[in-house]
Amino acid sequence: MSDLFKLSIVVPCYNEEEVLHETTKELTGIVQGLIDSAKITKTSKIVFVDDGSKDKTWQLIDEFSKKYNTVSGVKLSRNFGHQGALLAGVTSASEDSDAVITIDADLQDDVNAIPKMVDEYLKGAEVVYGVRNNRDTDTKFKRNTAELFYKFMGFLGVKLVPDSADYRLMSQRACKVLLSYRERNLFLRGIVPLIGFKSAKVYYARKERFAGESKYPLRKMIKFAIDGITSFSIVPIKLIMGLGFVIVFVSLVLLIYSFVQKINGNVVDGWSSLMISIWALGGVQLISISVIGEYVGKIFSEVKQRPRFTVERDIYTEKTREENKR
Repeated sequence: MSDLFKLSIVVPCYNEEEVLHETTKELTGIVQGLIDSAKITKTSKIVFVDDGSKDKTWQLIDEFSKKYNTVSGVKLSRNFGHQGALLAGVTSASEDSDAVITIDADLQDDVNAIPKMVDEYLKGAEVVYGVRNNRDTDTKFKRNTAELFYKFMGFLGVKLVPDSADYRLMSQRACKVLLSYRERNLFLRGIVPLIGFKSAKVYYARKERFAGESKYPLRKMIKFAIDGITSFSIVPIKLIMGLGFVIVFVSLVLLIYSFVQKINGNVVDGWSSLMISIWALGGVQLISISVIGEYVGKIFSEVKQRPRFTVERDIYTEKTREENKR
């Protein structure tokens, strides 16, 4: 593999005007350092993807793209969500980039891990995962729930890289395979390990968010976890069937117990047990229907085959065409 290659860094943005100046400063510094060290080409780019921001995010991206040769951007027509924005950036950048790195704009993921990812790529790895070596910046609740989520996903048979989010490097070939997965319910943390190819890990310490508010409050985190579970495993539906057998078994035991009590003359009023049974079974049925409904809803969105994102403007492609004409 040649030691000089084109790298694109994809950065999804949603209302990130408070942090964008610092993010641009740090990432351009990293890119320039890699160019100076003769590891990547001068045409390497930072690709900010504006995911339908309501603030001045796109205005800043447009401004920075004119100021810096290494900065470009993609503007989506509306908010498609973090995973859709990531995919949009990878789609544009992978067309002529040898490798693509994805990283969030909030600077919690240490940008100094990028040169290490590049080194692993040069050694032959086609997928390099950025892995947190600690969660000191997370609350105790978030640490515990994250650990529980990874264990549960492992129980369901979903292959994830623990403590690795969407900070990763992928070769152009790996990006092409990723884009061949056509599902609309995106959970890239689960899809990328399915690609295969040689992989490596780079460890880093996660930082506090530089500025602004988190784009993943508890509600979105729960939804993201549910999407991940239901997009990659049908075990929850199988568990419902198992729960049904357990309830039938318990019912038979209670039936036998009732007959024994009847024969022994120990008949008591059964109002309490009856009401508890009704409420318990009703709750189980509603939960079961909800789980099945989640899967049916995903089927509904998949079969419609709607676009996963819509690009309003692509500065990255515009810049690439201009450079190719020179």
